[in-house]
Amino acid sequence: MDLIPAIDIIEGELVRLSQGSYDRKTVYFSDPLEMAKRFEDHNLKRLHLVDLDGAKGKGIVNLKVLERIASHTSLVIDFGGGIKHTQDLVSAFDAGASMVTCGSVAVKNPELVLSWLQTYGADRLILGADAKDGLIQSSGWMESSSQEIGPFIDYYLAQGLSTVICTDIAKDGMLGGPSFPLYQQLLQTRPALRLIASGGVSSLEDLVRLKELGLGGAIIGKAMYEGAISLADLARFGE
Repeated sequence: MDLIPAIDIIEGELVRLSQGSYDRKTVYFSDPLEMAKRFEDHNLKRLHLVDLDGAKGKGIVNLKVLERIASHTSLVIDFGGGIKHTQDLVSAFDAGASMVTCGSVAVKNPELVLSWLQTYGADRLILGADAKDGLIQSSGWMESSSQEIGPFIDYYLAQGLSTVICTDIAKDGMLGGPSFPLYQQLLQTRPALRLIASGGVSSLEDLVRLKELGLGGAIIGKAMYEGAISLADLARFGE
């Protein structure tokens, strides 16, 4: 199981939200590169980088943060937030992202995402499936759709897009544990699904349980910044 530390960006700073609310923001670092270098120093290989300004806007806002981290570390970066058009996707790849997470655009413009799948391949695209009460959310979690999470994932699985980051928004930033029942349900009947858990991870025990369920990866955010899980703990877990 991949251990994937998260950096969320608002106005160039590293922040964490609670349950996706922009009004419940905590700033942890003014320079996200400092934290990214710490990840690298602890032999962590991956980074989940999210442009929260871009997520609720019309395109990428914090591209320079991606460029700085990609050019000053060897982290394998998946980038999301503000990927609305093909030029956004190209800009993210050109700035150093290895993979791009398609969230809102996958809800609102599936034909465009499928064209990207044909051009770039499934290895470079991740489906962002963020849900609240079982319904997919978009636009920085500010808009609710009528799409249920299972059929939403199934549509893209049928097209060959198998890696999915799934966030239960009610769990995000709350340090109350991940949405184990949701992940178990999604994995039970989808053997091709490579599911990455996001939201709620609060302890190494949570990571052990996610691994036992068969998750392909786990994103860790607030638990690191609040000291519930140390970078040394993550390094040892990943050995």
